[in-house]
Amino acid sequence: MSKSPQEIFNFDITADDCVKCGKCIPVCTIHNVNADEVTSPRGFLDLLGAYKRGNLELDKTAKDIFESCFLCTNCVDVCPKTLPVDMVIEQVRSDIGKKFGIAWYKRLFFLLLRHRWMNDIAFKLGWVFQTCGFKIKAETDSMNSRFSLPMLKADRVLPSLRKTSFLNSNPENIDNGGKRKVAVFIGCLANYNYVDVGNSLLDILETLEIDAFLAKSQKCCGAPAYFTGDFDTVNHNAKFNIEYFESFSKDVEAIIIPEATCSAMLKIDYEHFFHDQPEWKERAKVIKDKIFMATEWLQHHTHLEQVLKTKKEDTRIVTYHDPCHARKMQGVYKEPRNLVRKNYNIVEMSDPNVCCGFGGITMQSEKYHFAKAAGIPKADMINKTEADVVTAECSACRMQINSSLGYTESKTVFKNPIELIAEALKR
Repeated sequence: MSKSPQEIFNFDITADDCVKCGKCIPVCTIHNVNADEVTSPRGFLDLLGAYKRGNLELDKTAKDIFESCFLCTNCVDVCPKTLPVDMVIEQVRSDIGKKFGIAWYKRLFFLLLRHRWMNDIAFKLGWVFQTCGFKIKAETDSMNSRFSLPMLKADRVLPSLRKTSFLNSNPENIDNGGKRKVAVFIGCLANYNYVDVGNSLLDILETLEIDAFLAKSQKCCGAPAYFTGDFDTVNHNAKFNIEYFESFSKDVEAIIIPEATCSAMLKIDYEHFFHDQPEWKERAKVIKDKIFMATEWLQHHTHLEQVLKTKKEDTRIVTYHDPCHARKMQGVYKEPRNLVRKNYNIVEMSDPNVCCGFGGITMQSEKYHFAKAAGIPKADMINKTEADVVTAECSACRMQINSSLGYTESKTVFKNPIELIAEALKR
């Protein structure tokens, strides 16, 4: 990024550059479901400029507007000046959190994300009692509420819970021959909900005879708190993770992550977050060279493609969705397709790069009507391919797309590319 932090967070300069254009509006996720100039990238930045100049009070109306952005980075992707709209909105959300506070249920959730042992207990209790309030769909790791509540409609699909998390189900060090070694950062959803992602990654590493270090002391990457404005939690988790990674990074070739959002947070957003803490920014920059999305590393640093060529083809049709934090933020989109295509027939949807509509904790709770409105068109794209499987290297996308497919009564199921690859290796 060529701009300095002082330029990035000077809303006057950013807003003046932005309002003269408008190229971002057709691709803006929130503007497409709420066609108001205020909820568009240049609308956001114009208001941010007014806020910086003291001409706009950060009241509840402004709060509602700034929390309506999906942070999908579509605007950054097409902007001629590469204006960091997502970064300035993340900064103002911190101001919003300080002024209005953060809802109690978000604070509780972020507390769990700080303490793995508390999270383990909470999810274990959730597994015990989930059948009381939800109907479980084991084949898709999902569940529907038995009751309709304000933020929990009966037709909404949510990820179900597992009895034991991925990290607690496996030893920390896994010996697959000792020729090579990588660390695994699993992500919260894959740890507690979609545990087959991690198990599939271990199957692949075993086939490739690569040892795995599961880094069991890892904390949540902090993305949910970052997008909500809880910078205290981000600061706590990010510093812990950086110090922890430094303790073992020289002993492994890479830290691989089967989750786009976690990878983007650790590799890119940590550096952005620490823009005003030079020491931690430099430490974040050093560690990022070890961090890779799982398919990215597996394609470029192993012989997995050659192994897959020796396996039988699967007759299922697969369509690939590009997670915003994979393609737009990390440039990872060819690698998962290349690996999956070795054994499956990929049929592209009309626009795989369109945001699925997840949007973060606030969007999924207080503004779910926007998430639903953005998700259903994505489900329609998927359904038109007549695919048996939709795949993406992101569990947040998985949660959102599963719900969107549910509204359309689709037969298509979601699998991470890592799961498809592991299935192919067993044939």
